[in-house]
Amino acid sequence: MLSDERLALFTKWRVGAFGRKLREVCEDVSYDDMAFEEKVELCVDAEIEARDGRKIERAVRSARFKIKDACVEDIYYLPDRSLTRDRVARLASCAWVEARESLVVISESGGGKSYVAQALGVSACRRLMSVRYARLNDMFREVNVARTEGRVYDALDRFSGPDLLMLDDFFTTPIENPLNAVDLFEMLEAREGRGSTLIASQLEPDQWYLRINSELCADSILNRVVEHARFLDIKGPNMREYTARLRAGKDEDYWK
Repeated sequence: MLSDERLALFTKWRVGAFGRKLREVCEDVSYDDMAFEEKVELCVDAEIEARDGRKIERAVRSARFKIKDACVEDIYYLPDRSLTRDRVARLASCAWVEARESLVVISESGGGKSYVAQALGVSACRRLMSVRYARLNDMFREVNVARTEGRVYDALDRFSGPDLLMLDDFFTTPIENPLNAVDLFEMLEAREGRGSTLIASQLEPDQWYLRINSELCADSILNRVVEHARFLDIKGPNMREYTARLRAGKDEDYWK
């Protein structure tokens, strides 16, 4: 039997999952008929799975998602919602991220675009891709603060570098600082052919012009985002109201 002292050594050597699985194999009679090599392989697989899990957790933390528990498994596929399991599964495979393509997710307010977008971002994290999520105005705020501190290019690099950059609430409000239109153009220019960009917006691309004062920047931004982008247009019920009703029903059942 593997003692607690011996098991602690595996943790000290940073192969704790291997040690825990080894203890299970030693104490569970259902493993007795397995060959020695098969038992070792189980322990190695347990350690690999644990390490990948920690990498995924770090990737999700680094992404800075607003909805930290978003996942494609929890997306609702309602009869009157223009969203299918097959379409989501294809996007969740992240082939478009590997191909450095852009994805534009559009829905009205409450349509669930932010949740779906972040669920796809988590799917990219599960494949150990680097991801950065931000609301567009929050990104501008971070860049503007960095500009006052003389490190604007460091801030731009943080958004230009990930495998997948996710910009939520895209042009929900107009760009007030003309420098930010240039910042956005520079980021998208730097990412072209090097990384994927996911944009979630309430507005169709032909309405984005109204949010940018510079016509030249507007054309440049649209060309880089829209020209070769995939589109996911979500129509259907207000998901905030739908999930609120679900929660209310569960609470009512709890007190019965």
